[in-house]
Amino acid sequence: MESTESSYVSSPEAARNRSPPPPKSATSGNEEKPAHIKFLVSNAAAGSVIGKGGSTITEFQSKSGARIQLSRNHETFPGTSDRIIMVSGTVDDVLKAMELILAKLLNELNIEDNDDVGPRTKVRLIVPNSSCGSIIGKGGATIKSFIEDSQAGIKISPLDNNFYGLNDRLVTLTGTLDEQMQAIELMLSKLCEDPHYSQAMHAPFSYAVTHYSMNYAPNGTGGKFPNHKEDHSNSIMIGVPDEHIGLVLGRGGRNIMEIGQLSGARIKISDRGDFMSGTTDRKVTITGSQRAIRQAESMIMQKVANASERAMD
Repeated sequence: MESTESSYVSSPEAARNRSPPPPKSATSGNEEKPAHIKFLVSNAAAGSVIGKGGSTITEFQSKSGARIQLSRNHETFPGTSDRIIMVSGTVDDVLKAMELILAKLLNELNIEDNDDVGPRTKVRLIVPNSSCGSIIGKGGATIKSFIEDSQAGIKISPLDNNFYGLNDRLVTLTGTLDEQMQAIELMLSKLCEDPHYSQAMHAPFSYAVTHYSMNYAPNGTGGKFPNHKEDHSNSIMIGVPDEHIGLVLGRGGRNIMEIGQLSGARIKISDRGDFMSGTTDRKVTITGSQRAIRQAESMIMQKVANASERAMD
């Protein structure tokens, strides 16, 4: 939601009235450093980047020297229906590929804009929460300088508390293609110095997060002596990618029965085709004490993480 975002936004009007920034490279000295960028695209936009038979993505990789990877249809960023693109290579290669991709997406929009500076659009980058501090800077000084130098609007969203285990935030850049590219270059100059950011390149596209849907059933205390035992029934629902559900279930349901016995929780998996809204993740409902839920959830997520790692190999 817009109102909950940590906003550092430049006004488009103010940006257009300012003189353009002097031509300088924010990444000077870092051009050959390894870097990566993850950002969100709609399913339709993902198709446009791939091209017929993969022709467009092959061309962009050849022209830029960067590697361009897309998440699969069902691998979306939590809380959105958007897929993830990761561009990796040297800083220079990543910037070339980003410009090719964003220009292509801008062209697909067919925006008629008579203004010389071009249309202002949005791109949402994925940044680890641990790296956001380096972008914001002390008292917001760094991000303010990025806005000033790039003339782009920059918003850093808060962590989505509806998803336990989600450690990434979205950084929304609003501006013309040139303004967005300048902002991306400035951000990369900071991020490629951050060890947390370089580690994030190896994270799987499939987010092993818990979507919280807490339901507290009446615990029947109601008298003078409240029941402090953890026997009142809590329930959470988590999403598990459809292709990993078999590993969670195990042969003949052996794994899920074992998880239930070890944790003390009751576990129910939705029927085929019954997915979490906007995803192809099956619903897994875990019911029991908070301790039992935590233990069962941890065991299920470990199985999902193992499956994701195997898929990446």
